[in-house]
Amino acid sequence: MPAFVTFGRILFAVLFIYTGATKLFAIQATADFIATKLVVPDVVAPYTKQLETATAMTTPQLLAIAVGGLEIIAGLMIALNFGARLFAMLLIIYVAVATVLFDDFWNQAPPDNAKMVVDALKNLSIIGALCMIIGYGRTTRPAEAAYGDV
Repeated sequence: MPAFVTFGRILFAVLFIYTGATKLFAIQATADFIATKLVVPDVVAPYTKQLETATAMTTPQLLAIAVGGLEIIAGLMIALNFGARLFAMLLIIYVAVATVLFDDFWNQAPPDNAKMVVDALKNLSIIGALCMIIGYGRTTRPAEAAYGDV
């Protein structure tokens, strides 16, 4: 059973490693997409302006780099089973926020929102898998103990 868990972790992590890499390889396209959906709140606007001045990049570009980096690092850590719980928690927060911000199926008419609903459900299942990684932890347990502690 532990071999299947390890193989499953690696296969699951490939999703985040790949999507993080595609975000970093196409930073401007990712930043443009983020800019269409995200508005910087007035409370943090002065700080984002300081960051933009210091880095000579826009806030969506900085977010694209941060998100791509998070996905790659978290995917690698989950695959290597090093700090997997921490990175799974970070990814739960990221996927939940991304689902609410980018898969706004409730703002579309029912026939047109099918793709967004599927994307939101996919993200919900990813959150479920991340919860399993958090619950399973670093050490492997026998299957009986996993089902007996419910």
